[in-house]
Amino acid sequence: MEIEIAARTCKDEAGRNHRFHYFLTVEAVESGRLFCEDYGVRIQEEEGDNTAVPSITTSATRIDELMTLLVDHKVGPAGLMDVISDWL
Repeated sequence: MEIEIAARTCKDEAGRNHRFHYFLTVEAVESGRLFCEDYGVRIQEEEGDNTAVPSITTSATRIDELMTLLVDHKVGPAGLMDVISDWL
């Protein structure tokens, strides 16, 4: 399942507008008697790249922190992996 969380527009160095859509991805995970949700993110640039990273955390609080960071800083698809690596 995917839920669009936000969309943001920013300008690059050449003054061109880029619009990014931020999605929360959710997968149900079952392990023995335990059932939990596994969260990831996807960033889609309108008319451009798309990058997804599934299975980042099972913590709703942590994924909310990450999504806030991505949206507030207008991270694009190309920078997603670097931000997640630093965040983890």
